[in-house]
Amino acid sequence: MLYIINLCCNKFQVKESGEIYAKTKNWFIGIGVMGKSMADNLLKAGYEVMVYTRTKQKAESLLAKGAKWFDSAKALAQNVDVIISMVGYPQDVAEIYLGENGVIKNLKPQSIIIDMTTSSPKLAQEIYQEAQKYEIKSLDAPVSGGDVGAKNGTLAIMVGGDKEVYEEVLPIFEAMGKTICYFGKAGSGQYAKMSNQIAIASNMMGVCEAVAYAKKCGLNPQDLLDVISTGAAGSWSLSNLAPRMLKGDFAPGFFIKHFIKDMKIAIESADEMNLDLPGLKLAKSLYEKLAKEGYENNGTQALLKYYDAE
Repeated sequence: MLYIINLCCNKFQVKESGEIYAKTKNWFIGIGVMGKSMADNLLKAGYEVMVYTRTKQKAESLLAKGAKWFDSAKALAQNVDVIISMVGYPQDVAEIYLGENGVIKNLKPQSIIIDMTTSSPKLAQEIYQEAQKYEIKSLDAPVSGGDVGAKNGTLAIMVGGDKEVYEEVLPIFEAMGKTICYFGKAGSGQYAKMSNQIAIASNMMGVCEAVAYAKKCGLNPQDLLDVISTGAAGSWSLSNLAPRMLKGDFAPGFFIKHFIKDMKIAIESADEMNLDLPGLKLAKSLYEKLAKEGYENNGTQALLKYYDAE
C-alpha cells in the first residue's frame, strides 16, 4: 500500500515574510488505520496526495478528497522528493526500502525517505546507511497518539536521523502532529518510540485492572473513570481507551498484533543492553494470550477481556 504526497516543485523555501511553504513532491506508503488519517491531514494542509495501492478501491476515500491514484510505484520514484511510509511490520519496511525493487534504488539523489512505522532501531540504522550509498536522506519518525491523534493531527512524532534533514521536512510533520521532537542520529526515533511503548504496556495493565477491580466491587466504572482520570492516575489510555472498554468497543485504534510486535522489538533491544523489563514482559505475555484466542485484530483496549475472563 502506498500513498504519494505531492507538494509541488522541489524544496522548502522561506518567503520574505518568513512563512515556510512546501515545494516538494512526496509519497506516502500505507493507508491503514493510522496512515489514511495522516494522509487526509496532509490533503487538508494543501498538499497534493498521490496514491498507489494494490487495489484502487482501498484508496477511494482519499481519492474522493482529491488524492490521485497510480498503478505503479516504481515509475513514480524518479519523480518524487520525499517518501513517507507507515506500514505494519519491520519486514514490510525492509521490503519497501531494501528489497530488490526497493524505492532507495529508484529514487533520485537528494530525495528524502521518512519511515513513520514503529520498527526496529537497527533496521532504521541499516536503511540510513544504505540510503547514504545512493545520496538519499533518511529519517525514522515513529508516532504515538493512536487513531484519535492521527485523525486530529495531534500525533507525537519522534525523529531520528540528520538534524538538517529533520528541519527541512518539519512542515510535513507539523501537518500531522502536535508534539514533534528530534532525538538524534538514525535509530533514535525508534528508541524513543520503544520507550513510549514500554510505558503504555504497563499502563494498559493498570487501566484494565482498575476497571476490573471497580466492577468486582460493584462500583460504577464510568464514575470511577471520571474521578481518577483527573488525579495522579490520569493517563491518555485511561481517558481515551477505558471509555471504549466500558462500551464494549474493541475496534482497533492500534492493533493488538502490532503492539505485540512493538513489545518484542523493545524486549530484544533491552536484552542487547542487558536491561531487564519485567513489566513489559508480563504485558506481552497477556497480549499474546489474547492473540491466541483470536483477538489479535482488536484494539489494545481489548486487554480487558483477559480480566473479564478471570
